[in-house]
Amino acid sequence: MSNHEAKKQDILAAYNIRHATKVFNPTKKISEEDFKFILETGRLSPSSVGYEPWKFLVVQNKEFREKLREVSWGAQGQLPTASHFVLILARTDVRYDSEYVQKLQKHVKQMPDDLLETLKPRYRSFQEEDQRLFESDRALFDWASKQTYIALGNMMTAASQIGIDSCPIEGFSYDKVNEILEKEGLLEDGKLAVSAMVAFGYREEDPVRPKTRRAMEDVVEWIN
Repeated sequence: MSNHEAKKQDILAAYNIRHATKVFNPTKKISEEDFKFILETGRLSPSSVGYEPWKFLVVQNKEFREKLREVSWGAQGQLPTASHFVLILARTDVRYDSEYVQKLQKHVKQMPDDLLETLKPRYRSFQEEDQRLFESDRALFDWASKQTYIALGNMMTAASQIGIDSCPIEGFSYDKVNEILEKEGLLEDGKLAVSAMVAFGYREEDPVRPKTRRAMEDVVEWIN
């Protein structure tokens, strides 16, 4: 088998092994080096027009986790046992003309001023007309939140490729989690809000049932 084919098989094996781990082995911890690798795959993830509208809160404090557990019905087994628990926040200030976007483009992407002025009407049209993101604050946030799921998927896949289990979590009270974070001063005065959660660690036991997915012909249609 060629290196190319072997790499493909390794990647597919990681997808097949990965499952939504409900309870982790609390005695097994992810190494600092491995977890930095997982975070790096999130940081390097693509996002629409490159706005990187995310922040990753790594929650290791037991008392803080317990506060989250009280309002997160979908993380009852993961919060007490996961080696690392991450809240993925989405930005609320991702309008094309916001201070965040302007600073990102100028200081991170190092775009010259003349290019910024050229791009402004293009991005305004994209957000306002193509995506209709100015119809409500929630529409703009939901657009940013969709980008965070790209990073979420990349982190879980990367983790599986190095033998680390994970579980994405949406089962929580959006308002109550945000309230907890706001009280701790973690939402940058409303410029961030929770999008999703994800737990990482090593499974306590293998899943009872094998992985199932719809057949390829049921999910793919070619237009030639």
